[in-house]
Amino acid sequence: MRQFCFHTFLIACLGTAALSALPAFYVSAAHAADSANPAQTATPPDNLSSDSVGGLFTSLKKERDAQKARVIANEIVGEWTDSGSATINLLMKWAEEAADEKRKAAAYDFLDQTILLEPDYAEAWYRRALVHFADGDTRKAMSDLNQTLEKEPRYFPALASLANILESTDRNELALKVWERYLALYPADKEAQKEVGDLSEKLAGTRS
Repeated sequence: MRQFCFHTFLIACLGTAALSALPAFYVSAAHAADSANPAQTATPPDNLSSDSVGGLFTSLKKERDAQKARVIANEIVGEWTDSGSATINLLMKWAEEAADEKRKAAAYDFLDQTILLEPDYAEAWYRRALVHFADGDTRKAMSDLNQTLEKEPRYFPALASLANILESTDRNELALKVWERYLALYPADKEAQKEVGDLSEKLAGTRS
């Protein structure tokens, strides 16, 4: 099972607590990633002025060159990272610096303030999930990842993380569905394509 650079922390920090937390997280995240209509969940209408990444997702879904697609994916992540508020961006910068310096209490404080000021900012929930994992609190990390996907169902780093969690607990059929949702957003990702192929072969072997 290959791991993507933006979610390696999830697999590295998984333990027995993750297994107990997984079902509750999956119910909500998988609903966002699998049960809804793709046009409603994965790609809201591009003409919504509040959707700053709609056009980029349209381009990402059409692009078949892996390197060009990665550039677009990075642009999307950049859009998500920029909150549009100087105050929020500064708090996020301080949180990142505190986390890098292992000052977890300060990192939590900055991220808590960010979420209080802008509760719909998915990136803050995702960043706080990183800190929770680094702190060994898998249940809280799962909760924050759940919030990430509720705020932004197209948040493909979180979908990839979810798929890897499911694979690590031998929930391969569910993992395959989440990887397929990921590829519906980011079809040129060759590693995700390989994951889908490997899982499909594994599941076909168990059914024969």
